[in-house]
Amino acid sequence: MSEQTATAAKVLNVIVWILQIVLAVQFFLNGYALFTDQFVAKFDDIGFGQWFRYFTGVLEIATAVGLLVPRICGLAALALAGIMAGAAITEVFLVTNGGFKGAQLPLLFMVWALVIAVYRREQILGALSLVKKK
Repeated sequence: MSEQTATAAKVLNVIVWILQIVLAVQFFLNGYALFTDQFVAKFDDIGFGQWFRYFTGVLEIATAVGLLVPRICGLAALALAGIMAGAAITEVFLVTNGGFKGAQLPLLFMVWALVIAVYRREQILGALSLVKKK
């Protein structure tokens, strides 16, 4: 690998880490907000009960922390993409006044997380190979 290619790879890695940190902060705050009364009505509209609000908050905080751990950041991004896909589907089909407009932000976060997951695919494959060996 040439020096210029190595430098470009390092710069791209720094950019992806910045994206991960910003996404982690966003989802730590989102997860924390789910433990407040701010989302009670929305989860009432969903109809699964308030336990699902707490469960979602735990998942969002866990993936936020995972985004900051080098060995599992790819898996955390992939999990977060799945959570956001679920949120988008929920906005479209289950939430009153949600619709496609309500699904835009979860879809944006899903794509953001997928970009990270694709870039961190080596970590994902490495983690999966560890599971496969056991």
